[in-house]
Parts: sequence; structure tokens; C-alpha cells
Amino acid sequence: MKKRLSLFLLFLNLLPLGGVRAQSARPNILFIFADDLRADALGCYGNPYVSTPTLDSLARQGTSFANAYILGGDQGAVCAPSRAMLLSGQSFFRVSDKLNGVLTLPMHLRQHGYTTFLTGKWHNEREAVAAGFDRAQNVMLGGMANHFEVPVRDLKPDGTFTEPEKKGFSTDIFTNTALDFLDQHDGQKPFFAYVPYTVPHDPRSPLPEYLRQYDEQGVPLPPNFMPLHPFSFGNSMAIRDEQLAAFPRTPDVIRAQTAAYYALITHLDQSVNLLIRKLKQKGLDKNTLIIFTSDNGLGLGSHGLLGKQNVYEHSVRVPLILAGPGIPKNKTTDAFAYLFDLFPTLCQYARLPVPGGLDGQGLWPVIQGKAKGVRTELMTAYMQFQRSVRDARYKLIRYPAIDHTLLFDLRQDPYELRNLAEKPEHAPRVQALLALLQTEQKKYGDTLPLTAEKVLPRHWDYRTIERKPDPWQPQELIERYFKD
Repeated sequence: MKKRLSLFLLFLNLLPLGGVRAQSARPNILFIFADDLRADALGCYGNPYVSTPTLDSLARQGTSFANAYILGGDQGAVCAPSRAMLLSGQSFFRVSDKLNGVLTLPMHLRQHGYTTFLTGKWHNEREAVAAGFDRAQNVMLGGMANHFEVPVRDLKPDGTFTEPEKKGFSTDIFTNTALDFLDQHDGQKPFFAYVPYTVPHDPRSPLPEYLRQYDEQGVPLPPNFMPLHPFSFGNSMAIRDEQLAAFPRTPDVIRAQTAAYYALITHLDQSVNLLIRKLKQKGLDKNTLIIFTSDNGLGLGSHGLLGKQNVYEHSVRVPLILAGPGIPKNKTTDAFAYLFDLFPTLCQYARLPVPGGLDGQGLWPVIQGKAKGVRTELMTAYMQFQRSVRDARYKLIRYPAIDHTLLFDLRQDPYELRNLAEKPEHAPRVQALLALLQTEQKKYGDTLPLTAEKVLPRHWDYRTIERKPDPWQPQELIERYFKD
């Protein structure tokens, strides 16, 4: 009898991955996605000023990547290609920001027995929502909104959406919707709950109770604060993100905006706490993987920049934390990771087949401690104006449009302030990294020459920029930052 029982149990373990019992044994996945959160804006990533106790605790309960990056973007709205890469596992040179008709992570999980759920920001073609999600409630279609007036919609059975409604502050809407989903989940199938927030993306207008936690003039400036970026990238410096404060940048304005940015992050941190508490209340915490990351970083005064339309570390490096069953606790790895590595990583974690044709590489061996990394170099890119490549120590940035090169020793100069490219002793390293950059370009489908046919001047004059507020800025921010 015991022998027959053992054989029966063995048979169950050998069922196809689509089998009912295999589905019920698979982990749930709660994917929490921040918007414009630079890696060093969390306590667990070395920031002593911002208050993020929940995420700091999550990092202690799991594994953090110190070198997680986005590949970059082909447009000013970097978040759109970043999200497309995350969900498709492919570089933006192949998918751009379009997901309609593309195999996505939620589609793949759904095909293998997962209940898939979305609430929050969706910036990658509305038709792709119905293809990937069983349920989508209180979804913001687009790139940004006033946090107090965010228009949200529900997915209808026919794949279209309800008319937009404004229901409150964005962070609270998405958190409460995710809490309702967790309350209603019947446990018959594992779930993939994708919760992409719209904070701390601007407008930098947090709820007052969170802003009161920060001294607007006591917030430290970034170590690489500059009043102005020292040269043009070749494209206009008048892009929307850079107009959110006057030129030249002043310490008072950067401190005030950083305080509001931190307040939005603290609100998000407390919302994550509510989600984790709900998992515990429902008994779901023992079989749920929690992932926290961001679509890109942000300048916020670093190098005289406010936005993410650049390849400096503050804009392309993001936090990445994984915690849950099977994830080593209190571990930090220096292994290079892209956001698009998460598609194959989650497949490995959930014991699902990894689709072919992905640019991402599974990080599960790194997380388990069986491999030091999946790559030894890492490229980032922004439109046709910027390319970079880095190894374990050095980072080269190439500006094709202005025929300019920077080289930084990130070990000695993590804030990218001392250009070594023109020092004779570094000439061989510059050439080696340029060759490596070209190799990486081919790998991800990037055909941009590293010197433009027509080289543009590096000089730019901030006095020629006429600043105008976008339609999503609340009146109080217009009065404060756009009035002379």
C-alpha cells in the first residue's frame, strides 16, 4: 500500500506544468512597481534621510540587487519602453513601447494557470490589457496624472474599458483595489497581481500628512548637485521633465522638491505595508513572492538635471527587491540585472517554461547563490543621443550627436563627477569600452553609429528656454515653480 501511495505521489509530481495540482502548488506573485524611483531614494539602499521602514524590512527578509538597471528608452517618456521591456522580456529596440500582439509576462502566466490582476498605471496600449489580465480594476491609461485627480477605468468583459472616474489620491486608489483583490482571491489558482503605482512620479504633490514628515530646507542635496548640466546632449534641454524647476537650479528649490518626492515615497512605503499585512491576514504570505522595483530613476538635481532622459546612474539604476519562499534573506548581490530579466526569472522561480526569443536572462541561479551573475557588462541608452556601457568598475558614456565621451571610475567616483576619458593613461580603456559598447549594441538590436554624421554643438543656453507647466501640475505647484 505504501509503495502504491509513493508511486501515486510521484505521478502527481510528474504532471505537466499545466496540471491542476502543479498550479495550486505554484507561488503567488505580488509585483509592486514604483514610478520614477531612483535606487538611492530608499533607506535600504543607503539613504539615511528618507523614511521607508516597510521596504527596508522587505530587503532584510529577501534579496536585493545593488546593480539593477533599465536598458533605457527611445522617447522622453522613458517609463513606456521600460514597462514594455519588463513585461515582454525584450529590449526596447525590438518592442519600443508597444505590447499589443506581443507575448507578455501576464499572458504567459495566465496560459499556465495563473489568475492575473492589474491595478495602477498602464502605458503600453490598452488592447494588451485584456490579452494579459483576467481582471483589471482602477487602471490609469497613460503616462501621468495629477495624483489627486487620477482618471481610472475598469476592464470590461469585451476587452474595452469603462469611462474614466476620479476617485481620490492615486496611491490610495491602487492600494485599496489591490487589497480588495487579495480579500476576494479564492486560492483555487495562484495569482499574479501587478500593482504599478504612479508615485513618486511628478507632480510632486503628496498628501499633507506625509509632507509634514520632512523639512523642506533640511533635506540633503545629492552629492552631484549642479545648477546646470555642463553641456547639451544634442537634443533639446527643454524637455518637459527639465522644466519642472527654473534654470539654474537652486538648492532651496531642489530641497523642496526632494522633500515632496520623499513624502510620496513614504506614502508608498506605508501602502506596501498594508499589502504585506493583508497577505499575512489571508494566510498568503507563506506562498507569495513579493517583488518591488521601479521603471527608472530620476535626476532631481543630480548633474543639474530633473528628469530621467539620461544615462547617468541616478536615472538608469533602480531598486530591485525580492522576498518570499525560497528567496535568501538579508542578501545583497552586486550582479548586473535588467528589468527585462524578471520575465525569465519568474518563469524559473515558478517552474514554468521560459519562452524563446527573450533578451532577458533568468536571475534565479544568482538569487540561489549558484552563479555570481548572468553578464559581466551592461549597456544603457537614450534615444539617438546617449549610449553607455559599464563593467564591474568603469563606465563609459558616449554622446554621438556631439562627438563626446565620458569615462568614470564608479568604484572611486560613484557620482560620476570626474571624467577620465581625456587622460592619456586611460586611452586604452576608452577604446576597449567603445568596442564593448558596439558588441552590446548588436546584442540588443541597436544600430546607432557612435558618431553622428552631423555633429552638433555642446553649448546650450538656458535663457532661450520658455518654461510652461504641463496640464497635470496642480495650481499650487504652478504658483510656486512657474511664476517669476
